[in-house]
Amino acid sequence: MPTRLKRPALWRPLALTVALLGFQGYLGFSAIGGQFGIDNRAQILLDIDQFKAKSAALQAEIDAYRHRATLMDTRRLDPDIITERARALLNMANADDILVMVDPVTGEPLSGKYEELATDELMRLIEADSTL
Repeated sequence: MPTRLKRPALWRPLALTVALLGFQGYLGFSAIGGQFGIDNRAQILLDIDQFKAKSAALQAEIDAYRHRATLMDTRRLDPDIITERARALLNMANADDILVMVDPVTGEPLSGKYEELATDELMRLIEADSTL
């Protein structure tokens, strides 16, 4: 009985070769033009620099808040800050303080016009704006 040998199919190795070449082409395209590829490297570096600047600004803000929180610590209260805040909240002044009266309408200082203003007018301005 004669045996007949089958010829190997040509399409299987050809299909595998085409599939592997297609996958290699996809990887090559992604390496060059993809989201994280060579073409977008400049944009990625620019984004990194922007995020570093934003991070530094946020860290400075955090440090400022930490500093303000340490100023309010009961073990380390500064008497000058306490008296300054108390006088600001109570609208009081110390005898050594320099006060500058400001016209609430124009925002100009009234210190140079003190001689021209009558006491009644100064009192009216003080009562009109209690933040002075």
